[in-house]
Amino acid sequence: METRFPKLTPLLRENGVQSYCVVPLTTALRRLGAMGFGRLQRRAYQKVDFDFMQQVAKQVAVAVDNVLHDESAQAAHRQLTHERDRVRLLLEVNNAVVSHLSLDDLFPAVSACLRKVIQHDGSALVLYDAETRRYRVHVLSFAKNESFIEEGIADSDCRTPARVAITSRKPAIFGERDLKSLAGESECAKYWVAEGVRAFCSAPLLFHDRVLGALDIGRCREDTFSQEEAELLGEIAKQIAIAVENAQAYRQITELKDRLAKENLYLEEEVRTDHNFGEIVGDSAALRRVLKDVETVAPTGSTVLIRGETGTGKELVARALHELSPRRDGTFVKLNCAAIPTGLLESELFGHEKGAFTGAITQKVGRFELAHQGTLFLDEVGDIPLELQPKLLRVLQEQAFERLGSTRTIHVDVRLVAATNSDLAQRVNEKQFRSDLYYRLNVFPIVIPPLRERREDVPLLVRYFAQKYARRMKKAIDTIPTEAMTALSEYHWPGNVRELENLIERAVILSPGPDLSVPLAELKPKAEGGANGSTTLEAAEREHILRVLHESKWVVGGPLGAAARLGMKRTTLQARMKKLGIARTR
Repeated sequence: METRFPKLTPLLRENGVQSYCVVPLTTALRRLGAMGFGRLQRRAYQKVDFDFMQQVAKQVAVAVDNVLHDESAQAAHRQLTHERDRVRLLLEVNNAVVSHLSLDDLFPAVSACLRKVIQHDGSALVLYDAETRRYRVHVLSFAKNESFIEEGIADSDCRTPARVAITSRKPAIFGERDLKSLAGESECAKYWVAEGVRAFCSAPLLFHDRVLGALDIGRCREDTFSQEEAELLGEIAKQIAIAVENAQAYRQITELKDRLAKENLYLEEEVRTDHNFGEIVGDSAALRRVLKDVETVAPTGSTVLIRGETGTGKELVARALHELSPRRDGTFVKLNCAAIPTGLLESELFGHEKGAFTGAITQKVGRFELAHQGTLFLDEVGDIPLELQPKLLRVLQEQAFERLGSTRTIHVDVRLVAATNSDLAQRVNEKQFRSDLYYRLNVFPIVIPPLRERREDVPLLVRYFAQKYARRMKKAIDTIPTEAMTALSEYHWPGNVRELENLIERAVILSPGPDLSVPLAELKPKAEGGANGSTTLEAAEREHILRVLHESKWVVGGPLGAAARLGMKRTTLQARMKKLGIARTR
C-alpha cells in the first residue's frame, strides 16, 4: 500500500488511475524532483515505456531547471537592487548629515531620500530634552505639501509613538488600531489619525548612551511596516542623531561666540563711558543708611528698585549690589530704557532673529542673555512702554523669554536691579504702569537721598573729583579755597552728584596752578532765613537753569548744551523746565 503521497493517491483513485509510474527529474548537475505517469488500465509498464518516460523527464528537467534558474536570478537581482537602494539611502543620508548644519534643512532632505526606499505619506522629527521635558517637533505632510514646527513641554503621563520608541530605545511599529488607541491621550497620534495614517513607525535617535528624540514615519495604506523597514529606519535615525548632536553643539558654540563677542563689545563700551566712580564717596548718615541696605540685600538675589533724583548715583549703587553678591564673577549689564527708542527697546532687552523685522540683517543677543548668571541694571525703568511690560514681568517670574522672530524659549538666570527717578506708584494710579510689574520690581526698595540732603559729603566729593581729573589731565591740584568749598557746600545741586562732578571737571580745566579755580559765578547758594527776602529752593533752581540756558544760547541737548553743563539728561532738563515754567521768549 502506497503511503508516501497521502494527498496524491486518493486523487489518482478518484480519477480512475489503475497503474502509476514515477521517474526521476534530474539534470547532469542536480536532482530537481520526480515526474509521474498514470494509466486507466491495470497493466505493468514495459522497458520501452520507462525509456520514453525518462527521455520526457530529462527534457522537462532542463525546462524546470531553466525556470528555477531564472527565478533564482531574478530573486538575486531583486535582493541586490534592494541592498543597493539601502546602501545608497544610507550614503545619501550621511551626505545630508555632513552638508547640513541646520536641522530644519536636514530633515526635509533626509525625508526625501527615505521616500525612495520606504513608502510613507508623512514624517516627523521629534527632539526631546529629558531634563527640561521640552520637545520640538518638525512635521512634514506630503499629501498637503506642508511643513510646520511645534514646541512645548511634554506631559509626563502622555504616551506618544515617539515616547514608546524613546523609552524602549528601539524602533516601534504601530497599526491603525494602535494609533487610534494612542489618539485618546496624544495630540500627536490624533494628528496622524486625522491625516488618514493607518500604519506608523517610530525609531529612537540614539547617540552613545543618550536618546535625543525620535524619527517618525506614517503611511495611509493599511500595510504595516515590516521589521526590515523598521530596522532600516533605526539605522537612519542613528545617523540623524549624529546630526542633531552636531547641530546642537554648533548652535551652542555659535551662541557662545556671539555672546562673548557681544559681551566683549559691551564691556569695551563700559570702559569708554567710564561711569563707574570706583567707590561710593561719602560718610553722611543718609548715605550710610543706603549702604546698610545694599549690604543687607546684595547676597539674597532679590529684585531691587533704586529710587532717586537724576545724578544721585543710582548706577553706582546697582554696581555695588552686583559686586557684593554671589554673581560678582558674572557680567554687570546695563540699559537706560529712556535712551532707547520705543520700537527698539524689545529687541535690546530680548534680542531678535535675522529677518525678524525690517533692518534685522543679523541675529542679535539681548541684554537678558548677556546678563545670564550676572546682573541686569535697567535704568529709567518707568519709561518701558505698557505693551512691553507683560513680557518683562514674565522674565522676572519665569526667567524665560523668546527673541523677536523666534518661537524657541530661552531660559536665563538673571538678577534684576531697576532704577527710576519718577514716582512709579503714581504712574500705576495713572494707568501708565502695570501694578503687578511694580510690585514685582518693588521687592526691596532703596531710596538714594539727593545731594542737598547730605551736604556733609560735598567736601569729600569735591576732593575726590578734583584728584580724579587732576590725575587724568596730569595737573597738580593741592588746595581748594575755603570760599569755594563753602559755596559748593551751600549750593542746592539740582543735578546732584553728576552736576558736582561736571563742575569740578571744568574747575580743574580752568585751574592754571595748584589752587582749584571753581567758577563760583555758576553757583547761587540757597539763602538761609525767614520769608522776608529769602530765596526758595525752586526759585533758585529756576534762576540757575535760566542762567545756564542763556550761557548756552538756549541749546538744551548736545555736548555743549545746558543739560550737559547741568549734569542732567536732556529729557530731565526739559521736564524741569516745564515744571518751573521756563520757556524761551522771542
